[in-house]
Amino acid sequence: MNAANTSYLNIMDRYKNLVDPNQKIQGAIPNLSEGTNLGVTDFEDIIGSQIEKLNGVQVQSDNLIQDFAAGRTEDLHQVMIAAEEARLSMELAVQIRNKAVEAYKELNNMQL
Repeated sequence: MNAANTSYLNIMDRYKNLVDPNQKIQGAIPNLSEGTNLGVTDFEDIIGSQIEKLNGVQVQSDNLIQDFAAGRTEDLHQVMIAAEEARLSMELAVQIRNKAVEAYKELNNMQL
């Protein structure tokens, strides 16, 4: 394993602990230390699972906002953190989409 992979995994472990230290995020990051074959999983499955996770974050944020507005919860900090996490997750998804479209256009314009 090279230093870049180790650094990336360390950063993602820290992120997981910041988001929810008791929650295990499965399937988000391949475990490179076990020698997994990254080409085994279909691209469609990876994108689909990540979109489902994005939707889950958005729904959780919406539910917390509705609970706060209805007076069922008084923890404004939790509501704001969930809303910001949903916003950042959506922004990341949009940027990934933009990069994928840009790469597709670049490949499409290549001359053979």
